[in-house]
Amino acid sequence: MGHQIQPQMIEIRRARESDFDAIWEIFHLVVVKGDTYPYAPETTKEEAHSIWMIPSVETYIALLDGKIVATYVLKPNQAGPGSHVANAGFMVHPKYQGSGIGTVMAEHALKTAKESGYLAMQFNFVVSTNQTAVSLWKRLGFKIVGTLPKVFRHQKLGLIDAYVMHRFL
Repeated sequence: MGHQIQPQMIEIRRARESDFDAIWEIFHLVVVKGDTYPYAPETTKEEAHSIWMIPSVETYIALLDGKIVATYVLKPNQAGPGSHVANAGFMVHPKYQGSGIGTVMAEHALKTAKESGYLAMQFNFVVSTNQTAVSLWKRLGFKIVGTLPKVFRHQKLGLIDAYVMHRFL
């Protein structure tokens, strides 16, 4: 959609509570389409806050010219003995999708995860028709380690597969 943005034009920082209105706008615009995330299209602002802004996740935002254009969360994939593997979720405002912001955030997340002591990163539910995400993760060294058959109810395509994707850091 958007034109390529130079990576140095994007600032990434930890989100603050005061950023949530802008995060909510992005979250809502991405989720309501029902084609990439397992959150219900009718997820409320309060529910989104309890997913994206809780203390157990590190929430980041990407800014372009001081405007929040994307967000991601970083957290342990599992508790206890599985906590050495990171998990993350990324959302880019639809107006800026395809501009390279997702790549900048992904690289930031991988670096941050490694610096935080994680040994790997795993995505548990990458919708198979989300070719933007699948190709980005493959380009960044992730492998599809599992296919979950017909686990996602796509708003337009019906039941489709999702992938488990993994890479060591």
